[in-house]
Amino acid sequence: MEGIAIGQSDFRMLRLKQNYYIDKTDFIKHIIDNTSSVALITRPRRFGKTLNMSTLRYYFDNQIKNAKELFQGLKIMEAGEKYTSKISSYPCIYMTFKDVRNETYEKMLIKLKAEVGNIYKQHIYLLDNPKIYEFEKQRIMDILYNKEDDTTLEDSVKNLSEYLCRIYEKPAMLFLDEYDVPIQNAYVEGYYDKAIKFFKTFFGNTFKDNSYLEKTIVTGVSRVAKESIFSGANNFDVYTVLDNEFDTDFGITEEEMEKIMKDFEVQHERGEIKKWYDGYKIGDYDGIYNPWSVLNYLRKRELGAYWVNTSSNDLIKLTLKNSMTVKEKIERLLKDETIEVMVDQETVITGIENNENNIWGLLVGTGYLKVIEKVQGKRCKVQIPNYEIKELFQEIVTDWFNDKVIGNDLISILKDLVTLNLVEYEKKFQKLVVQMFSFMDVGENTAENFYHAFVLGMLVGLKDSYYVNSNRESGIGRYDIMLEPFDKTQNSFIMEFKVLEDIEEKTIEETIANAKKQIEEKKYEENLKERGFTNITKMVYAFKGKEVKMEIY
Repeated sequence: MEGIAIGQSDFRMLRLKQNYYIDKTDFIKHIIDNTSSVALITRPRRFGKTLNMSTLRYYFDNQIKNAKELFQGLKIMEAGEKYTSKISSYPCIYMTFKDVRNETYEKMLIKLKAEVGNIYKQHIYLLDNPKIYEFEKQRIMDILYNKEDDTTLEDSVKNLSEYLCRIYEKPAMLFLDEYDVPIQNAYVEGYYDKAIKFFKTFFGNTFKDNSYLEKTIVTGVSRVAKESIFSGANNFDVYTVLDNEFDTDFGITEEEMEKIMKDFEVQHERGEIKKWYDGYKIGDYDGIYNPWSVLNYLRKRELGAYWVNTSSNDLIKLTLKNSMTVKEKIERLLKDETIEVMVDQETVITGIENNENNIWGLLVGTGYLKVIEKVQGKRCKVQIPNYEIKELFQEIVTDWFNDKVIGNDLISILKDLVTLNLVEYEKKFQKLVVQMFSFMDVGENTAENFYHAFVLGMLVGLKDSYYVNSNRESGIGRYDIMLEPFDKTQNSFIMEFKVLEDIEEKTIEETIANAKKQIEEKKYEENLKERGFTNITKMVYAFKGKEVKMEIY
């Protein structure tokens, strides 16, 4: 075994080089057993979709001459005659749209033509076959030289399936990976309407009543609404992260993770690995690890955020940009809360940033949130799956502050805090509150967790030097926020938030007094003292709508 091959998604190369491989060939068995003519499987980025699709290609493709050697010793070869008889038995079309993206519609089409040209190149032998007519050969030549018009491009995959079926006298298998990359990119870049019109025809021509295809498997990270793009497809079934079908075929299961930790002798890091990379749930199977992050950790032997930096988060950031209610809920999630939301898995991309149900569906489908319980219908309880994703949301929250803080330097505010320049800190914080809340619908009495989330989001900027803890037990109660420096000689902080309650408190000063009383009665500082922190500052924030007062002692 040569070790870990990061980013290697070609099954054949991975096997020939004897790289470390998590045996996912049961996926082949599950595909054979599945009765869908066209199956769309959505999974988060870097969860093994491309490798699994490559595995299908090398198993079924009749052009692969050494397939049995590639699969020797793997699970599928022990599955029985029903399955092993399918090896090298179909003409296959394998294509990926992962690179079909650009800033303009015209450049995107150039990328698509290049990809279609690549799949035709794999079947260049068609030009020498007498069963292919001369006008069809000319069409093939146009595609190989990227000279085809839009109509030929729209028909290209269906035509190829017809040619293959005619030659081999059996329908072809089609494997299309990352189908939604050009669609999501088109929305971010502003040419969605043109792109969706083209792909609606492209996919309709490919899938609808195509008797030249035995089975089609499509993968992506999101389920684009059928009426937007797949309206012409018959026998089309979708399997999302909420479905049990293919539940263990993508990502790393608990059992697989145990073997990996043993193979790489990292059992002592079990808890930290789980904290960072576990937490995903597919259907009813809970405990899926992120394979990209696990493999990067094993190679570097260093815990960190690997998955969130693998590709653009532009669509995610766009969807979260304008909705204040979504922002509030994200900030609650950052406090390790579970929230209840409507999750629509059929993504309507147009106007998605204004459709909260679609936003939650996209976040769940793409792996940024985890459904822990289906409540009723589309209503689900969700939470952030692990620490790696939490870091991404913390960065997004910091971006929100940076976007809105005009004339206030967030870094300067935080520096004043940690260096105990608290008079300046209070002035700047009060100005920040007025400035930020002018963008929000903040009434006289707003929930305490709203202000808690606001301050928590601001403090994300300290994550490189402080542990920012929220709502944890200390003494005989739960503090709101505790700032714990990496260096115990530095200043630590206990923060308590109170909203003026008209019934019990007449003035904001009374609110401050009650908050201080709670800190002392609940003995929040005991936890810090027991662990050797001596420079402890206690802070009380009292809010009434956009008004804030603070006391530090």
